[in-house]
Amino acid sequence: MLPPSEALKQYFAVVSLVAPRVEHVALDDAYGRILGESIEADRDYPNAPRSSMDGFALCAASTPGMLRITGSIRIGRSPERAIARDEAMRIPTGGIVPEGADAVVPIERVEIAGENVHVRDAVKEGEAIVARGADMRAGEHVLSAGRRIGAPELGLFATLGIADVPVFRKPVVAVLSSGDELISPEREAKSADVRDANRYAVAGSLRALGAQPHHYPIVPDRDGAMERALREAVGECDAAVVSGGSSVGEHDRTPDAVAALGEPGVVVHGLRVRPGRPTILGAAGKKPVVGLPGNPLSALVMLEAVAAPIVAALIGTTPPYVEIDAPLGEPVRVPDGWTWYLPVALVDGRAHPLPMHSFSASVAARASGYACLDERHGGYCAGDIVRVRRFLSGGA
Repeated sequence: MLPPSEALKQYFAVVSLVAPRVEHVALDDAYGRILGESIEADRDYPNAPRSSMDGFALCAASTPGMLRITGSIRIGRSPERAIARDEAMRIPTGGIVPEGADAVVPIERVEIAGENVHVRDAVKEGEAIVARGADMRAGEHVLSAGRRIGAPELGLFATLGIADVPVFRKPVVAVLSSGDELISPEREAKSADVRDANRYAVAGSLRALGAQPHHYPIVPDRDGAMERALREAVGECDAAVVSGGSSVGEHDRTPDAVAALGEPGVVVHGLRVRPGRPTILGAAGKKPVVGLPGNPLSALVMLEAVAAPIVAALIGTTPPYVEIDAPLGEPVRVPDGWTWYLPVALVDGRAHPLPMHSFSASVAARASGYACLDERHGGYCAGDIVRVRRFLSGGA
């Protein structure tokens, strides 16, 4: 069994994923999408020198002294005339500096006497002026493909006049759950029933990554059922994620079903990690197929900590992890040679481990995230600094 980092290296060495395709969406629909093309400035910004203060535009060499006020510059309009050396024009913040002026003096540094303005002190050339192209130059590279689009990027696109934004198409990922014990959430659960919670947690993480989940019916524990379900899923979708049936028990048919899809089949089965040891990383051709454990915490953590880079590669980016460093609230022993993704609650700045039990459905919802613990001889002591990774789709 491989540690997670080595498993991913082996996976990407074996599986050649399809490059993400570019589509265009309206500016107001681009939030959260992944930029599909590099962006360059179409012209200089600002496209003319502009004032950064309310005051008077003038020639710096004429200060200090008394200057004649020859008019006012209106915001949103170009100056109607140039100014001479002994002249000044009123100018608002953001106003275009007229020809002949090379500085702006703030209004609080002058005295107005009728149609004249007295500039008490010398003004430096370029003072209170934002030069043409100070923000962006025509043809300048400003954003790279693969960037997740947020509010700042939307504002930039609008500034550049980009109304149709090139983004990577969202991959459609099939979501399947396996097990005769599973029922849909709206059904009344009997003693042996388990509501199918994993598919919704998985779907939430996929959406947080930028993919589009597509739900398939619960797969029963019958010979051939998983293979048929996966063949349908990979035939219709860009990837598939299955929870349950990835171990080696009598009813765990996911490994054989993935292998039956054709090359490369199962690339990795079993990781040196807790929770989530029986995770499967496979592919049908260039389409990823991920087998997650049936345990709710294990399924979510393995998707986010291990499989997320595979899904993100289909979108043309990397997982949007949010990580913080925090001291452990109590000591933790880590099994020799194993990576441990330990659910923790952040309380008063400390990471307090939460108990992990089979079929623990509430642990992830109670957790602030999970601490990424590598093998450390003797384990971790209280107060040791650990890296806590927030769940992609939220967290306490």
